[in-house]
Amino acid sequence: MACVYIPVQNSEEEVRVALDQLPRDASDILDILKAEQAPLDLWLIIAREYFKQGKVEQFRQILEEGSSPEIDEYYADVRYERIAILNALGAYYSYLGKIETRQREKEEHFILATQYYNKASRIDMHEPSTWVGKGQLLLAKGEVEQAFAAFKIVLEGDRDNVPALLGQACVEFNRGRYSDSLELYKRALQVYPNCPGAVRLGIGLCRYKLGQFQKARQAFQRVLELDSENVEALVALAIMDLQANDASGIQKGMDKMRRAFEIYPYCAMALNYLANHFFFTGQHFLVEQLTETALAVTNHGPTKSHSFYNLARSYHSKGDFEKAGYYYMASIKEINKPLEFVFPYYGLGQVKLKSGDFRSALSNFEKVLEAYPDNCETLKALGHIYVQLGQVEKAQEFMRKAAKIDPRDAQAFLDLGELLISSDTGAALDAFKTARNLLEKGGQPVPVELLNNIGVLHFEREELELAMESFNKALGDGVWLALTGNKPKSYVIEASASILDYKDMQVFHRLEEDGIPVELPWNKVTVVFNLARLHEQLHNTGIANILYRLILFKYPDYIDAYLRLAAIAKARNNLQLSIELVNEALKVNGKCPNALSMLGDLELKNDDWVKAKETLRSASDATDGKDSYAILSLGNWNYFAAIRNEKRNPKLEATHLEKAKELYTRVLVQHTDNLYAANGAGVVLAEKGQFDVSKDIFTQVQEGASGNVFVQMPDVWINLAHIFFAQGNFALAVKMYQNCLRKFYNNTDSQILLYLARTHYEAEQWQECKKTLLRAIHLAPSNYTLRFDAGVAMQKFSTSTLQKDKRTADEVRSTVAELENAVRIFSQLSAASNLHLHGFDEKKINTHVEYCKHLLEAAKVHREAAEREEQQNRQKQEAARQLALAEEARRKAEEQRKYLLERRKQEDEQKRLQQAEEHFKRVQEQWKSSNPSRRRDRSEIDDEEGGHSEKRRRKGGKRRKKDKSRSRYERDDEEPDIMDDREEMEDEDANRNDQDDDNGENPQELLAAAGLEDSDMEDDEAAAAPSSGAGRRRRAWSESDDDEPSQRRPESSPVRENSAEQQESEGEIREDNRKPDGGDAADEED
Repeated sequence: MACVYIPVQNSEEEVRVALDQLPRDASDILDILKAEQAPLDLWLIIAREYFKQGKVEQFRQILEEGSSPEIDEYYADVRYERIAILNALGAYYSYLGKIETRQREKEEHFILATQYYNKASRIDMHEPSTWVGKGQLLLAKGEVEQAFAAFKIVLEGDRDNVPALLGQACVEFNRGRYSDSLELYKRALQVYPNCPGAVRLGIGLCRYKLGQFQKARQAFQRVLELDSENVEALVALAIMDLQANDASGIQKGMDKMRRAFEIYPYCAMALNYLANHFFFTGQHFLVEQLTETALAVTNHGPTKSHSFYNLARSYHSKGDFEKAGYYYMASIKEINKPLEFVFPYYGLGQVKLKSGDFRSALSNFEKVLEAYPDNCETLKALGHIYVQLGQVEKAQEFMRKAAKIDPRDAQAFLDLGELLISSDTGAALDAFKTARNLLEKGGQPVPVELLNNIGVLHFEREELELAMESFNKALGDGVWLALTGNKPKSYVIEASASILDYKDMQVFHRLEEDGIPVELPWNKVTVVFNLARLHEQLHNTGIANILYRLILFKYPDYIDAYLRLAAIAKARNNLQLSIELVNEALKVNGKCPNALSMLGDLELKNDDWVKAKETLRSASDATDGKDSYAILSLGNWNYFAAIRNEKRNPKLEATHLEKAKELYTRVLVQHTDNLYAANGAGVVLAEKGQFDVSKDIFTQVQEGASGNVFVQMPDVWINLAHIFFAQGNFALAVKMYQNCLRKFYNNTDSQILLYLARTHYEAEQWQECKKTLLRAIHLAPSNYTLRFDAGVAMQKFSTSTLQKDKRTADEVRSTVAELENAVRIFSQLSAASNLHLHGFDEKKINTHVEYCKHLLEAAKVHREAAEREEQQNRQKQEAARQLALAEEARRKAEEQRKYLLERRKQEDEQKRLQQAEEHFKRVQEQWKSSNPSRRRDRSEIDDEEGGHSEKRRRKGGKRRKKDKSRSRYERDDEEPDIMDDREEMEDEDANRNDQDDDNGENPQELLAAAGLEDSDMEDDEAAAAPSSGAGRRRRAWSESDDDEPSQRRPESSPVRENSAEQQESEGEIREDNRKPDGGDAADEED
């Protein structure tokens, strides 16, 4: 039994106080302590014992009395004990402030703690325990940096101060520096190995934060070995067991949590984890109790945030979205930023999304995305929010990102496909197929809805076989296999015998009798309906009929099945049955806008205008004027009422057109992209003559319809063609009609062919008009209007041909044939018994017959005249042809004669050149043999002749130049013949010039010109000089004699003894070598 002894003043006696039997009233102990002036350490021991026993008030009373001014004055010389008492009070109020949940009381406790620590510092400002207490206070207040400074002051004085080491380790842990914190905890344990288990708890937490889970577990287990009832260690181990995420780990973790709760029922963390466990077990009552207790016992922000979150999602799961939103907000307020605890943001976003507050939901999910940018669930949620906000492109962006981050998330591809289905069917189909493949690979069942969507997309892309495959896969086995002919025993033929038997359900009873269960699950009704639509598109109306009846057999209130049966009857032109089926649908729902609109359309086709108007009005009223189709139908009614042929009243026509325009405009105000309303408005404007405006509208509608795979609007193409026709632009109108025929009707629509023929008619293209009408008659042989129009086209063609000023016999014959055909067509129409049913007047047709016969008689006369004229023209053409042939023969004969003459000239020229070449060779041989005998020494000739010979050469040289110029003019005058070829003239001139030059040149120059000069040429010049001079004199005399120029021949030149042909040959040779001869002549003159 622990006791303390209080010494009695002025005596050796002591008062014994048993610590386990301390009085309830601390005043008795205080009186003894004061009376005996007991040491202050006894005051501390007794106060601490009261605290251990949970008697906090007595503990505070003793310490406050021990720190009173009287005690301070009496124990002025006692420093340490006074500081210890003040620090104890400071630690006490720090603890109270830390656990206090109310902010005001918390601050009051922190103020008192600060006052006690400051008072202790005034006694001794260097006391380490005071600084440690201040550091703990600052940590409790959240002032981490100042706490670090306080602990640092202590460690600078004593680096092994364990409380300071532990305090600084806490600071580093709160900073997130887990490695530094771990080192400080280790150092404290090394300094004081007998530390409490809580020190090892800090080591375990640091290991856990560093990812060293095994060592963390060992640290927590060591804490439990030292203190088996350490709640924090039990909770930590329990959390680690729960994170194992297996059944055994979860069971162990929950056992430890229960044990911690039994040891200390007010551990907020244990309460939160228990509440989380009971949330998943569905025990929401326990969740609320545990979280409320946790909120009452803790003031730690993150812990309170978890508690509020548990409470909020409990209410969320129960559907109480208002309370759930409130507690989600409370959870968010307890944390500083989303990264600390992001779940309440996600939950609040879900609640706001549920309540329709998309902006708030968007804000919360964006905060989640800031903390976790790659969270697929958040990305998908944001995608759905942006869809609701109308930002489809941004929604697609988030869905694509989610699918890219987790390519194995089938739901992401499903959501992406749903987004893309209205804008990009190809991408939507790819997304759906990817989702289907992911589900199949994962072994998960593929939803019927997904397969149905894939089939619908294939159907809209006109990939009918793939659509059939998807629908059959979605349906699987069932009664539809027997009805569609996919089983050996099929009921298709019996069931689809006639659409009139739509009420006959005996076939299904026979199926049940044959042991085939007639079952149609609710989630496959839409697929069966789509399969029937597919068979309807494939023109398998029998199978479609029986499938619609199957739906009505199991679900008699399925209105769409009645409407599709009515559409089949309407396509077969059975309007009464179609109206009956629509009325059956209206029995199920008398205000169904689709049924009412269809009924109004049928009544309009049945020419029941009054009923149609009332029905269409009812369809519009059924949706409070919001159904676009009903309003459009009313607009169409007013338009058709305006253009009726029977009662064309201008005033009523304008009224109906204005009303139609108003209704179309109302639809456009509600839906600005409604192409049908825009087309209707354009039609009204065209009827009013505003062709330019209506053309712009039709062009925009055409562009919009061309870019949308779901819209097929041939009407806008036809309307545009009508506008071009009305404006007289027949070429564009023809092109537009032809494009419409090819694009939408495969060139098989007789009505558009009639429009096209009318355009050709107005463009006066009669033959094209007739051909187009014949095509239309081939498509609609019972349409008498087409036959009548063909006859009119033939008649017009014939009239225009006969009115021509000039026409060929072929044209007249063609006219006669056309008139005969026209007479035949009009005669057939006149003989028809039901002529009046087609709107024809018999008298008018007979008038056409008589007129065509009259034209036929006139055409025959014109044909005879044209044939006679053609015969005459043919004879004239034949005579002209014979004349042209004779002229051509004469021209060819002349060309042949010229060709032979030219050839003869070429042969003579070739022969002459050959003779000249042979003569030249003989001359060369003669000169080579005669030159050696006539050589003389040049020096002897110079001595004999002297200056006289030089003078004579100069004189003779001058006379030769004169003679040469004179002889050139004479030759021009005496030219005997003019040659046809210019080259022969030039050759003749060259020959004559060379012949003249030969009169004054010596034989040596001729040899030099021919390239045959001798090496003794200089010696021979002197000997040849006299004869050369004599030769020049004779040539001058001969050339001066104008009467007989050709009879005299120079005797000094042996070349003159040859014939004229030889002279011409030599002239040709000298012409080629004229330059060397000129050089020799210049030397002689010098």
